[in-house]
Amino acid sequence: MTSQDKLPIIYVRGFAGDTSGINKAVTDPFYGFNEGSTHVRVGPGEKPTFHQFESPLLRLHLDEGYHILVEGGQESYLDTHPEIPADSIWIHRFYDASATSWSAKPKEFRLEDAATDLLRLIEKIKAKSGAPRVHLVAHSMGGLVCRCLLQKILPDRGTDPTEHVDKLFTYGTPHGGISFDVGFGVFERLRDTFGIQGGDIFGPRRMYAYLTPDAERRGDEPPDDWDARAVPQGPGRFPVRQVFCLVGTNPGDYDVALGMSSAMVGARSDGLVQIDKAAVPGSHGAFVHRSHSGRYGLVNSEEGYQNLRRFLFGDLRIEAELVGHRLPADPGVSWQAEVLLAIRGLPVVVHERQAAHWCPLPLPKPATEGADTPSVPLATTFLRTDLPRPADSPTMRYALHVRILSLRANRRILDFGDHLEQTADFDDSLVVDVGSGAAPGIWATWNSLIPGTIKDHEPQGRPLTDEDPAAGRWVTHIPFPEHARPLLGEHTSIRLSATPWR
Repeated sequence: MTSQDKLPIIYVRGFAGDTSGINKAVTDPFYGFNEGSTHVRVGPGEKPTFHQFESPLLRLHLDEGYHILVEGGQESYLDTHPEIPADSIWIHRFYDASATSWSAKPKEFRLEDAATDLLRLIEKIKAKSGAPRVHLVAHSMGGLVCRCLLQKILPDRGTDPTEHVDKLFTYGTPHGGISFDVGFGVFERLRDTFGIQGGDIFGPRRMYAYLTPDAERRGDEPPDDWDARAVPQGPGRFPVRQVFCLVGTNPGDYDVALGMSSAMVGARSDGLVQIDKAAVPGSHGAFVHRSHSGRYGLVNSEEGYQNLRRFLFGDLRIEAELVGHRLPADPGVSWQAEVLLAIRGLPVVVHERQAAHWCPLPLPKPATEGADTPSVPLATTFLRTDLPRPADSPTMRYALHVRILSLRANRRILDFGDHLEQTADFDDSLVVDVGSGAAPGIWATWNSLIPGTIKDHEPQGRPLTDEDPAAGRWVTHIPFPEHARPLLGEHTSIRLSATPWR
């Protein structure tokens, strides 16, 4: 991708809390997006090996050639330079006006004001760079600031959001608000009634106010069927397929308030945001075993960066779905799938849904006898045909690890009489090779059928047949291994689809 093809990137940070938190945030020139991390991995000889992640800001500078333009202050730079490069990174410093450390009267923080100021920054960057749109990258509450811009500020002005924003990537954003596993709703009501440290912005009443255009609001209270996570679709709306939500699944490493936050929010969370509230329905996304923030947080993680980089700059979207499965019809048994997605050359998995992390995929049964079983989306990834690959392999390679597990219950109590913990009824990896070009060829083989190591495996023969006659989309089905058919049915397969992306 050339510099002319790239769009400016604007980072939008998360909630800072009270005045002391705001003052701390504004002392950082990059609002925390320059923070990297190290974590220990087991290397050869079972000795710990450090893996250093430089920060998403620096990695985009190094990997994609983006410019970080400050020189005394980014606002000063923008005001004194008639032109700026499109491949540049900017920080939406919306908290500066609310800090007391500038010896000036602070302005009360209001999310709608932060969204309006974001629009001013976008317009200035577009005018000086000549870029048609920008990418927005947000952490936590920052994603709600972006959604306020896309769903309320711009529609109230009669402006199509796609005239300003190309893609939105969110790290751990509470798209459905923040709620707790303890207290039976008492803590949420206290927060929303008294606005403790501004935390009512994560409650339904305030969210309804800043996510709904004036013309569509019906009073101050949200309707009973209103879903804060939903981004309305249609003409003049921002398409959810241009949104990517990174969901964290590790509350244990979130040590804010001495661990009280993660204890109150519960195990099915990143320590602050519950898993089922961290994504926009219909958007792209990935689950990674990272906490909301901190030393092992989403933003300063290799997993987060690799998803960000491929979503923003990838040119091929690959989607995998489980289709045609016919699981045994035992009313006392429920079924789950675990999925891991690994891309060749990366030191981390980029998508991970496991029962141990409280986020397996439930497998539905047919609604009626003889009806089709609904397909189950397993993973979506974005590939870069221009990135380096092994000299002896012309293809891009990734692996989809799939495990199918059964849970038996007697009167809603799990039955462990014939149970083997951590043992799946089906466990295999689909190794997929993708060729580059206008019509990407795809080869796919189950790991159980590959002799020797995966490294030495080379795709053989012609690529799989494209089953979709329409131009611009490539589809094929890969049957499950023969030994899985007594469990999953004769026609169970993984449906792979490839479409151009940018």
